[in-house]
Amino acid sequence: MGAVIPDVTILYDAIRWEEKSLRAAAQKLSINVAMTDCKKLALDLESPAEGFGTIMQRCVSYYRNVHSTAALEGAGARVINPHLTGVLAGNKLYSHMLLKKAGVPVPRAAVSFSREAALRALDGLGYPAVIKPTVGSWGRMISRLNDAETAGAILESRERMYPIYQIHYTEEFVRRPPRDIRAIMVDGQVVAAIYRTSGEGMWKTNTALGGTAEPCPVSPEMAEMCARASEAVGGQIVGVDLMEGEDGLVVHEVNNTTEFKNTVRVTGVDIPAAMMEYAKQVGRR
Repeated sequence: MGAVIPDVTILYDAIRWEEKSLRAAAQKLSINVAMTDCKKLALDLESPAEGFGTIMQRCVSYYRNVHSTAALEGAGARVINPHLTGVLAGNKLYSHMLLKKAGVPVPRAAVSFSREAALRALDGLGYPAVIKPTVGSWGRMISRLNDAETAGAILESRERMYPIYQIHYTEEFVRRPPRDIRAIMVDGQVVAAIYRTSGEGMWKTNTALGGTAEPCPVSPEMAEMCARASEAVGGQIVGVDLMEGEDGLVVHEVNNTTEFKNTVRVTGVDIPAAMMEYAKQVGRR
C-alpha cells in the first residue's frame, strides 16, 4: 500500500503557537494533517508535487514563502494562499496600489527612489510621517519622521542598506486613537477582530512590542471593507489591519501569513478550526 496522502499539509519554517493550534484543530476535526518544514523541502521542478493534499502556507520568511509557493503551484499543488497573494500582500507598495484601485480607503502614501526625492515627497505628505520597508513584518524598520531633519538622517542610513530598503515608501501619520484593528479573514468573511493598543510611550501597536489586545466589534462597514481588501490581493486566509482615522476607517496592511494567537485569546473564537475546515473544503473542490 502507498503512503496516505494528508488532507492538509501545513508548510512552515518556524513552529509558533499558530502552527501548533492548527495541527491540534485538525486532529480534533479528524482532518488528516501533515507538518512539513520548508527548510527541509527539496522540490524537483521537473516532477509533479504529489503527496501534499491542500497546502496551508505558513512560512514566516517572505522569500521562503513566495518561492516555495511558486514552485509548488507550478508543480500542480493547491496552496493557501496562492503565490500572487503572497507577493502582493507581502509588499506594502503593491498592496497599497491594489487596495486603492479596489476603492478601499488607505493612508496617503508616496514612493521615492532616492533620499532627495523622498524628502520632496515628505514635504507633500507633511510631518509627522511614517517610513516603512516595502517588505517586512512585526513593525521592524518602521520609523516615525517628525521633521525633515529626522527624515534626512534616517533616509541617509537607508541609502547604505540592502537595495530593498532604498525603495522609500512613506505614508501620512494617521491621527487616530492609540490603537489599530486586526481582522482575521477566512474565505472573505471576518471570523474575529481585535483592537491592538499601543504600549505606554509607544506609537506602534504590535503586541510583540508591548501592545495589548481586546475584542473589537465588527460593523457592517468594517466587514465590507475587509472583504474588499482580501479580494484585492486574492486572499483566502489573511489578516487585515485597519486604523480609525479622522475621516473613518483606513486599511494599512493585508497579512498573507497572519498571526492570530492574541485574537483567539481575547475573543475566544476558534480561528484554527475555521481555517482548517476551510482548507479541507478547498481540497474537495
